[in-house]
Amino acid sequence: MNKLLLVKEIYVEAFRDWTYKILNRYFKAFSWFCFALLAIAAYALIYRISTGFAFV
Repeated sequence: MNKLLLVKEIYVEAFRDWTYKILNRYFKAFSWFCFALLAIAAYALIYRISTGFAFV
């Protein structure tokens, strides 16, 4: 049982910081993706307004 607890402690210590790094990169990529989608939507709206599109 003692060896099992030692292996568990080594595993937890080795992968403790991974979740933070993975989540940090995920949220950074997700925020850039959302910013790109908002930029595309703003461009489409400005393009439609400038060309005289009827929004009715």
